[in-house]
Amino acid sequence: MESIFTKIVKGVIPAYKVAEDDQFLAFLDISPLQPGHTLVVPKKQVEDIFELEDTLLADLHVFAKQVAVGVKQATGASRIGMAVIGFEVPHAHIHLIPINRMEDMNFANPKLKLTKEEFEELAHRIRENM
Repeated sequence: MESIFTKIVKGVIPAYKVAEDDQFLAFLDISPLQPGHTLVVPKKQVEDIFELEDTLLADLHVFAKQVAVGVKQATGASRIGMAVIGFEVPHAHIHLIPINRMEDMNFANPKLKLTKEEFEELAHRIRENM
């Protein structure tokens, strides 16, 4: 069964995309912990990140690094936290979260509700800063 992320990759479900190449896609999390919270996924649906082929896993991290640079510049965060959890969606993905303190990355924190305009502006700023 196709994951929600596969549907985003295929364009069936819209997303606030920030970066894309032939293997990977990065888009804003619609329930972010912090403004600029970005998800990075391989276009190939694999449930567990550690099931990815070694070269694809390495390339995913290099792609995520490039996105993290844009997120950090766009948000002014002091760091970009990275998390791989994998229970929410059965599709390998990396969370890139702008943080200024450890507590900013606590997944038990309430999620933010941003407007369409706020999401679009964040996506635009991240793309500009990559």
